[in-house]
Amino acid sequence: MAKDIWIGDVQNGDYDGQEVELKGWIKRTRGSNKIRFVVLRDSTGTIQCVAKRDVVGDEAFEAVASALIESSLIVRGTVNVDERSEGGHELVVSGVEIVGPVDPERPFPITESAMKAADGGETEFLLDNRHLYLRTSRMTTMLKMRSSVFGAIHSYFRDLDFVEYQAPNFVAGAVEGGSTLFEVPYFGRKAYLTQSWQLYAEAAMPALERLYTIAPSFRAEKSRTRRHLTEFWHAEMEIAWATNDEVMNHGEGVVRHIASTLLDERSEELQSLGRDLELIERYADSPFPRMRYDEAIEILQGKGVDVEWGQDLDYSKEKILTQDFDVPHFLTHYPKIAKPFYHRVDPEDDKYVLCHDL
Repeated sequence: MAKDIWIGDVQNGDYDGQEVELKGWIKRTRGSNKIRFVVLRDSTGTIQCVAKRDVVGDEAFEAVASALIESSLIVRGTVNVDERSEGGHELVVSGVEIVGPVDPERPFPITESAMKAADGGETEFLLDNRHLYLRTSRMTTMLKMRSSVFGAIHSYFRDLDFVEYQAPNFVAGAVEGGSTLFEVPYFGRKAYLTQSWQLYAEAAMPALERLYTIAPSFRAEKSRTRRHLTEFWHAEMEIAWATNDEVMNHGEGVVRHIASTLLDERSEELQSLGRDLELIERYADSPFPRMRYDEAIEILQGKGVDVEWGQDLDYSKEKILTQDFDVPHFLTHYPKIAKPFYHRVDPEDDKYVLCHDL
């Protein structure tokens, strides 16, 4: 039962006036005793299918009329250009097969009211039904954009001859501090879920010189904030011989490449989620400013912020600094006392280290 024709191709005009067979799921359905309008969806889009009783027959019509949202169908018919229909096309149905009917006692639970409740912060219902939430256009859109982001990261580094390098997810020790380690039993020994690929990359760097990964990382952080996740996919790179400026160039380069890729591949999806395309265009096209730590302290103190030289800058202070920029910016040359021991000391002034935050 291979799938040969996609709804997105039909909506692009590739099959105007032709008989086609479409496979998908019911997104919406309405109608009368003589005609049904079924909006069919697949991963590429939606199309309205018009089924008339006197064309498809009583048995098929009753099956369509009783089919609930998210029932899976095979629909055959002729593609008709109709500007009144969503996408500009509709399918005039000649035959239909219900492949997977939804149980009337267990209808699809993700309703518009549930989505609105989630927008208001009531997310538990959607999380409990995440396997079904994935079918909504909102989640489909976000997953497609995520795929484009991953592809952009891979293409950026591969075009520069970086080697993709994998590391274990079970590790023996901490990278980012022991307090956020997930401990797991490991055949009578202690093991932990990895916090970062960093230590393995540093071991491989003398062999491969330029390497990167996209891999899961785990942090046992209880805070439910926009800056904390217990599990996330982590893009990391290591480069031998590179200066701090060269590392920043790659950090900026990959972010700008991601923004450019999203604009090229997913502009419609971005707009459907209400994202600001002009902002993303600035990310893609504008160089990222670079500011030294001392300058940042002066700006913060000038704004009346209680901060002393030598302190690391928390989120609240970083947020104040970003108000003066309309694109991401780098903060460089932190004091040595504010950063871990492994950062390289600035050869021009040993009070500072050659590091940066974006």
